[in-house]
This record gives sequence, C-alpha cells and structure tokens, in this order.
Amino acid sequence: MANFAKSNAPRFSVDVYQNEFLPEGAREVNAIVTVTSTGGGTTGGLPLTVTGTGHGGAGADAAVVIMVDCSGSMDYPPTKMRNAREATAAAIDTLRDGVRFAVVAGTHKAVEIYPGDGSLAVAGSTTRWEAKDALRGLSANGGTAIGTWLTLADRLLGSADVAIRHGILLTDGRNEHESPAELRAALDACAGRFTCDARGVGTDWEVKEVTGIASALLGTADIVADPGGLAADFTQMMENAMGKEVADVALRLWTPLGTRIKYVKQVAPTVENLTERRTEAGPRAGDYPTGSWGDESRDYHVCVEVPAAEVGQEMLAARVSLVLPAPEGGTPQTLSQGLVRAVWTDDMVATTSLNPQVAHYTGQAELAQAIQTGLDLRKAGDEAGATAKLGRAVQLASASGNTDTAKLLSKVVDVVDAATGTVRLKAKVAEADEMTLETRSTKTVRVKR
Repeated sequence: MANFAKSNAPRFSVDVYQNEFLPEGAREVNAIVTVTSTGGGTTGGLPLTVTGTGHGGAGADAAVVIMVDCSGSMDYPPTKMRNAREATAAAIDTLRDGVRFAVVAGTHKAVEIYPGDGSLAVAGSTTRWEAKDALRGLSANGGTAIGTWLTLADRLLGSADVAIRHGILLTDGRNEHESPAELRAALDACAGRFTCDARGVGTDWEVKEVTGIASALLGTADIVADPGGLAADFTQMMENAMGKEVADVALRLWTPLGTRIKYVKQVAPTVENLTERRTEAGPRAGDYPTGSWGDESRDYHVCVEVPAAEVGQEMLAARVSLVLPAPEGGTPQTLSQGLVRAVWTDDMVATTSLNPQVAHYTGQAELAQAIQTGLDLRKAGDEAGATAKLGRAVQLASASGNTDTAKLLSKVVDVVDAATGTVRLKAKVAEADEMTLETRSTKTVRVKR
C-alpha cells in the first residue's frame, strides 16, 4: 500500500484483500479493494483544498440544489407538502456559510424558486431566511417530469466554480410526464457533473426510478414512508453532503498485456456495479467513478481474468490507483495505490482457501440480487420462485450478520428456518414494507476484519 496524499488534504489509503494463489490453468483473480479517506468532513466549514487540483472541501467550495416535488399528488394528504417545506427548511439550516445553493420546485417542468434569477445564492443568515421565506410559495399542482428538474439543477450547479456539486431530490410519485428515454437522457447528461441523493416519500412512487437516479448520479436512495420523517432525513443528507471534501475521485485499474477486467463493483456500503462506467485512461488503464469523498471507507470487488500459467509462475494481475482528474493543463494526481497479484501453485490448501473478504462480499452481492429477483417474481405472481429467492436472501442475510436486511425480509416472509432459508410468503404485506425492502436491498454490512 502506498499513500501520496498531501498534508493539507484528506488522506487516502488503498488496502487489497485477496487469495493470490491459483491452481494450474486457473484464470480468475478476485480481490476486495478497501479505500479509506481520513481527514475529510472535519474542516468546520473552512475550505480544504488538495494542492494544485482545485478539488477542495465543502465550505465555500461546494454547491447544492434541492429539488422538491410539487406535483398535484403532494397535496394528498395536505400534510405531505407541509412536511416537504419543513424538511427543505431544515436542510437549508444545515448549509455551511459560503456554500452556494438553490431550491427548485419540480412538476412537469422545473422552476427555480430561490434565488430565482438563474444563479445560486451564497449561504448566510440573510439568504437562509430568504430561502425559507420563499418556501411559503411552494404549492402542489401539476405533473412529474424529473428529467427537467435534474437538467435545471445541472445548469445551476454548473454556473459555480466549485469542487463539490450535489443535488437532493424528493418525489412522491411516478415520472409520468416524460418518457423513460427522456429521463435516461437527462441522467446521462448529468452523470459525472454532480452527485445526487434521491428520496421517495409515501408509497406511490416507483422504486426502480428513484434508485436508478441515485445509481446514475452516485448518490443514495431511500424511502421515507411517513412524511413526518422528512426533516430528519433531509438534515442527515445535507450533513453528509457538507462532509464531502474531495470530488471526482476515480478508481484507476491498470492491467498487463493479456489480462482483462471482468467486473468492478462497489460492495460496501451499498452494491453498485461500475463495470460499464469505465473510461479509458491510457494504455491498458481505465477509470471507474467513485464520486465525492468525506471521512469514510468503501469496499470494491475487482475481478481480473489473467492468462493461464503453470505452477511456479506469478504476475501482477492489476495495479489499483486512486486518482484525481487533471486540472486544466496539468497531470492527474495519484492519491494511493495497491496491487492485485496472481501466483500459481500446486498447494491444494493455498488454492482452495477462500479469502474472507471476497467470500463475504460475493454473498452480499448475491443477497441484493436475490431480494430484487424475489420481489419481482412475487409481483408477477410466481409464488414458488419468489419463495425460493427470498428464502435464499434470508439464508444469506442470516449467515453474514446483515440484521437490518433480515428484519426487512421478516416483514415480507415468515421465516421457518433462517439457516436453511426455509420461508413462507406472507399473505398480506404492507406496501411500505415491500418498498423499503426493495429500496434498501443493496445496503451491505462490512466484513468483520
């Protein structure tokens, strides 16, 4: 492990966990890459800049746009709109002084309600009061076209010369006033330009739409089934956004001739497949986006296909680097590095030993997939298929100690035997419970070191 962070910046480290020993002829190498950032989120609102990059901290070097659903359904019940106003006000109160911000009312079109002049306001006591006063004008009326909200947020965020650009999006309904292709085009245009946390309030929204927005924009997704919980959730989201210090960090993988990357997945704190997001970064190297970082640690599963080799041979299967993109006219900054190795041996004990980290996260990825497939089968009326998949999910959650997911599963199935995955589908399931399980299905637990 190497660490190249400068003293005045968050420090990044890379640790690689793997079993590098392969039997003769084996070609697949698996490794868990743990990336840890320390020193971020601790600047108390003061800008914290990585020297020479322009990628700095979340004091005056950040911008946030809050997008609030104001479609007609937000009036049913009327308390929902009131809760959304209160939540937005709580988020505004959490902004650090100097952060640029705006509030967008989202219906079948997007309208900037504050500051309202096509720019961003600068957070301070006066602008916070003005923004909260402007929230009084939010009312429920119209349809839902989320792509227009994101497009306006992107234009506003792009007007600020800041490192951290973040969106918070709240919706209570389905995206019925634009086509899936239009939303996809908006997400593609915004990807890599800002991160976005998405929340669904109530139970009339589409889980795959909300989680798809968060996935495309490297943010978080969750359900707030009771609108009364919005203020606490918005406050927490904004606190997390204010803790980000470094943006646009990429996981760069270099591989020697004859090898290829099979897949790259974030596996903690959530499962997110990054394989198709690769951008080329020079000969035999590719970058995978990781978004913005504060004081945190994440795990990635890297799978590399290597040329078959004989016993006694060894090779570097991949070099893992954390890099910041180059400032204009400059060179990318390497923050930390780690190595993935392959060693061929005839030692059966060595080659059949499963690395605990790899085994754990393989199970967590299967758990997420089993839940999503099981719920889809349940909706399609395939009770036998749903029972089998959700039973496997219960078994995996129990074995890995993922108690939060196990509790959510117990609201959808009756667990007969968790160890064997024996379950029965519940005859009646509250819609909020099913949506919560689906929305949070990708949340994982860290492996016990």
